[in-house]
Parts: sequence; structure tokens; C-alpha cells
Amino acid sequence: MGSERQSELKYRIEFMRALFVIVFLIALLGGAGYAAYETWIGISDVEISTHGKIALAIGVTVTFALGAGLMFLVFYSSRKGYDDEELDLPPSSPTSKDQNN
Repeated sequence: MGSERQSELKYRIEFMRALFVIVFLIALLGGAGYAAYETWIGISDVEISTHGKIALAIGVTVTFALGAGLMFLVFYSSRKGYDDEELDLPPSSPTSKDQNN
């Protein structure tokens, strides 16, 4: 019974950590959205033409797509093991395996 309670306690702690991270990230996103809104309203006296708004929307979309694509490549590369190759370092290197033992 003790191990079941311990296992349930570990599960609850992990759940609370995950919940905290999710709530924190949502709050961070909300804060960023609020800051963007206030900035947008704060520069309301600056006129942006329709072409400028289209260019802004395209720039935001392309930037987001580039970031998402790069993150995908990082996770894909890690999952496929491309990042696990060992480096052939010279023996005089302070990070070689012989000196770490």
C-alpha cells in the first residue's frame, strides 16, 4: 500500500508541475497579447496603409512559420538520433574521454 500512495503522490506532484507550467505559459501569452494590444493602440495616431497591414501580416506569418519549422527540425533531428554522433577530439583536448576518467 505504501508504494501505491507514493506512486499516486508522485503522479500528483508531476500533474501539479505540468499544470503550473501550462498556467504560467498561458499567462505569459496573455501578457504578451496585452502588451501587443496596448502598443497597437498606443501608436493609433500612426497611419498604416492597407498594403502595410498586409506586409505586417505576411511578415508575422512567415516569421512564425520559420520558427515552427526550425523547432520541428530540432525535434526531428533529436528523435532520429542525428545529434548523437560522437566527436573525434584530439587526445590533448580537455574534453576527451581519457581525461574524464
